[in-house]
Amino acid sequence: MAFPDSVREIYQAQLKALQEGGLFKEERFIHSPQSADIEVEFPVGSSLKKVINMCANNYLGLSSHPEVIKAAHEGLETRGFGMSSVRFICGTQDIHKELEKKMTEFLGTEDTILFPSCMDANAGVFEAILTKDDVIISDRLVHASLIDGIRLCSAMHDTYKHSDMAHLEEKLKMYQDKRLRLVVTDGVFSMDGDTAKLDVMVELCEKYNAMLLVDDSHASGFIGKTGRGTHEKYGVVGKIDVITTTFGKALGGATGGCVSGRREIVEMCRQRARPYLFSNTIAPVIIVGILKVLEILSATTERRDKLEKNTEYWRKGLTEAGFILKEGDTPIVPVMLFNAKLAQEFSKALYEEGIYAIGFFFPVVPQGQARIRTQISAAHEIHHLDQALEAFVKVGKKFDILHKTKQDIIARYGM
Repeated sequence: MAFPDSVREIYQAQLKALQEGGLFKEERFIHSPQSADIEVEFPVGSSLKKVINMCANNYLGLSSHPEVIKAAHEGLETRGFGMSSVRFICGTQDIHKELEKKMTEFLGTEDTILFPSCMDANAGVFEAILTKDDVIISDRLVHASLIDGIRLCSAMHDTYKHSDMAHLEEKLKMYQDKRLRLVVTDGVFSMDGDTAKLDVMVELCEKYNAMLLVDDSHASGFIGKTGRGTHEKYGVVGKIDVITTTFGKALGGATGGCVSGRREIVEMCRQRARPYLFSNTIAPVIIVGILKVLEILSATTERRDKLEKNTEYWRKGLTEAGFILKEGDTPIVPVMLFNAKLAQEFSKALYEEGIYAIGFFFPVVPQGQARIRTQISAAHEIHHLDQALEAFVKVGKKFDILHKTKQDIIARYGM
């Protein structure tokens, strides 16, 4: 066994340091379907506790929708459990092509290719379409999966200050000698809940002959008038060269992702993207479930509209209670606490009050930017939000952070 005590002690010391620094992550075990109300085991071995879930990506409340579940059962019975293969060998069913066509229509693009996850889509797209003669210019707060995908690519990489369009223009001017320029951003930034200025970004990319890639994972299904995403919100449908997104959030909450955009880029991914070429196809049961989700969304914007109203209600309630929030109008509403240990303790206190909301801290967010990231769902009713607000206020009073400034909280708890 090549794992002597000296090696074990190295890892034990690192884990102990995480615990002492308030950076150790503890998982909760959910014993029920994903919904507004869930049954949780925490800590391990304790009795189950029914709590309100305030931190799921289940934006449209479709993760346990009866029609989606029914469709998934039918898909399982008619198409089997899995494909046991990658797409280009014997892993493509007609339903995979049907979903690609439906997503192309939904997003307003030219073509779409499915991946096992959006993490895989982001891991595969850059290497497939860029070379060492190209440059990637990304927002400094893009998702970790985009950063990992960029690292796998031989293209040069530079960044611009978060949502700073003047800085982006400087970088675009700087790299006019490159063969290709690709600007990369999240549509909705998952930790802060703000949106990229896609209308301005499209103008800049057209001016400086650059392509634009948007990861719209936290937008697809509910941002924009009909839920198409941030490109719909900013009126630039059809003008985004590459959209990556997930089926693991609003679009059913299971798994899978895609690259959608210019047909040549999609075809390059089909030919060269390694996660596509070397990973098993998304299971048929998932595909059929997602198709049902798209059918539901095409019929009405009722869930998207309810989510918008819930978000306004929640943000207003927290603001009036005296919490410090990140500005934004998406269902991602971060409650800023600035200290990692405080975020952990605040989360545990909320759990005791029947509210499931996790603390986020370094390295998930920058040092000194710890928070409770709350996420609103169409599955929430007003009574859920009222109960959660009551708990947040009670815990906020306990830790004496209501109607305090950032400096007040840092002075008391540190960063």
